[in-house]
Amino acid sequence: MQTKQTQSLDDWLRQAGLKVTRPRLLVLGLLQELGGHRSIDELIRGLKARGTPLPRASVYNVISILVNRGLVMLADAGPGPALYEVALNWHHHFVCIDCGIIIDIPCVKGEKPCLLPDWVPGTVEETQIIFRGRCDQCLAQTQNLA
Repeated sequence: MQTKQTQSLDDWLRQAGLKVTRPRLLVLGLLQELGGHRSIDELIRGLKARGTPLPRASVYNVISILVNRGLVMLADAGPGPALYEVALNWHHHFVCIDCGIIIDIPCVKGEKPCLLPDWVPGTVEETQIIFRGRCDQCLAQTQNLA
């Protein structure tokens, strides 16, 4: 069985019930190539640098569709621009309060929704937890200054 990492982008889009279009292939391919957590502005710059520019509205529309179909994940890291990443697995994020690095934290359950409260006023589709603190590198720098 193929995983998202080994499937072609065309297959991945079709499996999500989407038509294969050039903008979807370009945005999803760039996100996959860059890895990590990327803003819309980074995607627009990356597409332009590759010689395949797309209008800002098109990038927003494609990202919205890919998020809704579960191919791309909104990496909720708090204030600042929205960040997106290829949704290879469900996970949470650690954000360093000093350097701002975002580190993926594996989900205990591995699928959505992960953790559920005792009561919610409806159904829960997904849960994202943001851990905030100091990363090991910043902690080491702080301890070296003391």
